[in-house]
Amino acid sequence: MIIRWIKSLGPGLITAALVFGPGSLTITSKLGAVYGYQLLWVILVAVVLMLTFTGMGARIGLAANTSLINLFREKWGNAAAWIAGFGLFFVTASFQAGNTVGAGLALSESLGGANAQWIVFISLLAISLLFFKSFYKVLEKVMILMVAIMLISFLLTLVLAPPDFGEVVNGLIPAIPKDSFVLVIALVASSFSIAGAFYQSYLVQEKGWNKSQKQEALTESFTGIMVLGIISSMIMLSAATILYPKGVGVSSAGDMGLALAPVYGQFSFLVFMLGLFGASFSSLLGNASIGGTLLADALSLGRDLNGLPVKLLISLVIVIGAAVALIFGRLPLELIVFAQGITIFAVPFIGFGLFLIGNDANIMGELKNKKLSNILGALGLLVLLTLAVSNGINLFLK
Repeated sequence: MIIRWIKSLGPGLITAALVFGPGSLTITSKLGAVYGYQLLWVILVAVVLMLTFTGMGARIGLAANTSLINLFREKWGNAAAWIAGFGLFFVTASFQAGNTVGAGLALSESLGGANAQWIVFISLLAISLLFFKSFYKVLEKVMILMVAIMLISFLLTLVLAPPDFGEVVNGLIPAIPKDSFVLVIALVASSFSIAGAFYQSYLVQEKGWNKSQKQEALTESFTGIMVLGIISSMIMLSAATILYPKGVGVSSAGDMGLALAPVYGQFSFLVFMLGLFGASFSSLLGNASIGGTLLADALSLGRDLNGLPVKLLISLVIVIGAAVALIFGRLPLELIVFAQGITIFAVPFIGFGLFLIGNDANIMGELKNKKLSNILGALGLLVLLTLAVSNGINLFLK
């Protein structure tokens, strides 16, 4: 029974692994370093919203006999399918350099060697995985391994520097410290991923599940997101314990690892960097899979992960990330602005489409959204609109 459960964890863990990347790690570390345990409750809110929309995506995958992009096309025309497919492709491609840099940094800091060499190696490794006989099975195994690495390394970091559990309980009581609102919004945005929830429908169908396996699929999906919440919480707790008392700031994903070394030794540094590699490589492969699959589907080139058009477009996302990382050595501000610009328009639209399809009785049947899903879903849409307005103000009015 346990073995069967572990084998069923694929789609949920893939979603968790692709959502939690170096960007999430940086923001979570920064919040812990600046505000201690005070914003732990934000992770809980983000997890609840992610559970709601991931559950929606999983149920759509079970109920529909076609892909989610095709459902957009059938309900609202080609333009809607293209907005969803191209929008998510450009968002994943724009942020891919950050994942590539994070993975290269983790290996160069731990094992030595130039960051550029590791970036090339990691990118070629990711592309080579695409051309195994069954890429989905390879993706599952890689993601499960990366999540295991993250869980073990960040748990060890927590063991080396145990938190104050009284303060942990206080951190679960909602409060927004002065000047923290922008970072709170950033944390919710990094953990509440509509792209990941959207792609869950594809992963469920790739797994071959049907309506009769509803409970198994939802349990697995929710378990994956709970793992995401646990990893995020461990990072914030570690930052609150290690960095906050010393007033050490965080500006990149590797900063906490570098701060660990002088106080807790080289072993703790290596353990944290291993976790950073797990977060970066899983997001690198997962984001590329989302972008390539959804663009191929929007262009009516198929959605099978073993199909050549899908593999080529996934490879394109990986190559874009590697090229930007090699040229700039980081994620350039212009690309962040570009991705945010797309996010403003595409993500609320995609979230709203997901919500409407989840409530379509003709498509969903008995798997249609229940009252609680609609209440939480409406709250999630409000959060997405708030994120869009906040990004819009930052981009166009400042």
